[in-house]
Amino acid sequence: MLYESTRGEAPKLGFEGALTAGLAADEGLYLPERWPELPSETPARLAAMPYAEAGFAVMRPFVGDAFSDAEFAAVLREAYAAFDTPAVAPLRRIGENSWLLELFHGPTLAFKDHALQVVARLLDRALARRGERAVVVGATSGDTGSAAIHACGGRERLDIFILHPRGRVSDVQRRQMTTVTADNVHNIAIDGSFDDCQALARGLFADAALRRETNLASVNSINWARVMAQTVYYVTAAAALASPEGVRFAVPTGNFGDAYAGYAAARMGAPVARILVATNRNDVLARCLNGGEYRPAAARPTLSPSMDIQAASNFERLLFDLHDRDGARVGGLMRRLAEDGGFVLAPEQRARAARLFSAARASDEDTLRAMARVHAEAGIVIDPHTAVGVAAAERAGERDEDDKARPLVYLATAHPAKFPEAVARAIGHAPAPPPALRGLADMPERYDVMGRDPGALAAYIRARARR
Repeated sequence: MLYESTRGEAPKLGFEGALTAGLAADEGLYLPERWPELPSETPARLAAMPYAEAGFAVMRPFVGDAFSDAEFAAVLREAYAAFDTPAVAPLRRIGENSWLLELFHGPTLAFKDHALQVVARLLDRALARRGERAVVVGATSGDTGSAAIHACGGRERLDIFILHPRGRVSDVQRRQMTTVTADNVHNIAIDGSFDDCQALARGLFADAALRRETNLASVNSINWARVMAQTVYYVTAAAALASPEGVRFAVPTGNFGDAYAGYAAARMGAPVARILVATNRNDVLARCLNGGEYRPAAARPTLSPSMDIQAASNFERLLFDLHDRDGARVGGLMRRLAEDGGFVLAPEQRARAARLFSAARASDEDTLRAMARVHAEAGIVIDPHTAVGVAAAERAGERDEDDKARPLVYLATAHPAKFPEAVARAIGHAPAPPPALRGLADMPERYDVMGRDPGALAAYIRARARR
């Protein structure tokens, strides 16, 4: 399996090269050269497998000969052993034909654990056999940072630097990052938005000298391995529900990585009937999929901070397929975005996207109402990001009772205890903290505050990375 850049000018790489490079040399994103087909196991057999075995069956073609079967199977067993339920990604019924796909059973109580527990271990093994070290850089709107830190913290061959937007993540999300004391962990609060953090991170990868000096690696979803690992729960959920007409998924999204993982699962043959792209008022994706124009605006804070994103980097991967994998055309769109602030999808590309995707936005008021309704009707507390998916599905007409043949699955992307203030506003009281969060508020924090100066950030990393 080889990987090619969405901008068509970087050399193709094997899986290990794409894993360790993260961003391509032409600043594009890596994608597999072809979509492998899902294994021939029947859905019933996939649904009955332990999650690590199902993950092996789904992801093995992407890995090629970069890791042996035994190595890759061991990585997955170790990664998923960190989850608090053997099911790893259990389905929970909340209506006649609707379900929550609970993705918050990992060590940091968010869906990012599914990918990062795998990616950190793969990186560590690849570096060990090369006799190398790497500097891992990530930007976070709340959950990626803590998941990456908990996966990479204490690993001898990795130093990790996480950028978060100062004052724009929840207190719990921030403390999950800043209370980790491992020597190889560095937290940086950036005076700006997540989009600013993401731009700084991408700028670091564009700095060829820094990449060479520090062996820079990414844990953001620009790294293909992140997306790869997230395809698994789409496949296992669809297999478990075994609907002949396929399954609809409502996906709360900001950076488009999780929604793109569903697209990848569909391209591999999983019975994904529709993906609803659910956004909060930072709705660049909903505006583009519904109206054709991709024009980011300034990100605005909401009750669902992990989705307060306007520059959805993974959308470039979908554009690549919508334009018949023509890197020159995608590169032209990205230049237009940089120079003119946006671009417009042609009718042909919009029609292609609409075969699988729909999109809707939800306001904070919609989000609170959805949290209250699910609690009243099903006795279940959901977090505000999951609630955006529920509210957007209602706005888009994708409700439980509207389509009896195709189950509707809401991706429950974070534990509600990570957002106690929003939950209390919706249902009148905060949820009880699970064991992973108890005592967090009393622990000392460690982070540095920086502005949006790329040179100062590069110097900070050079000064602190272990050689």
